[in-house]
Amino acid sequence: MDLVKSMMASASGMKAQGERMRIIAENLANANSVGRNPDEDPYRRKILTFRNVLNREQGVELVEVGKVQNDKSDFRLRYDPGHPAANAKGYVRMPNVNSIIEMNDMREAQRSYEANIRAVEAAKRMLMNTVDLLR
Repeated sequence: MDLVKSMMASASGMKAQGERMRIIAENLANANSVGRNPDEDPYRRKILTFRNVLNREQGVELVEVGKVQNDKSDFRLRYDPGHPAANAKGYVRMPNVNSIIEMNDMREAQRSYEANIRAVEAAKRMLMNTVDLLR
């Protein structure tokens, strides 16, 4: 039944957005994680991709997390000559995590998750109405 397939697609979207939220939370938690010495890299922001996967058994396209990759953008520099990770010029390399971007990504993931919940609820209501009509 097509309503069941739409519920499966929405559920896979919710699962993918949940994984996205986990990655965002990890980025935010490590926004200030620097190396222990000047040669050690600080935390590098992670980003993920989504991909469509065909479930041949059910005949429905699902959403899955593709790859979790490191963001290749440059690290930020902060002047702190007393820090153990400071280089010869007194700069500490900071993670390439921007909290504003992460919060916007989190808001977008939350809205996508909620949209999938509403789609599942609508399909469920339609299925229940169909069952009621058949009684």
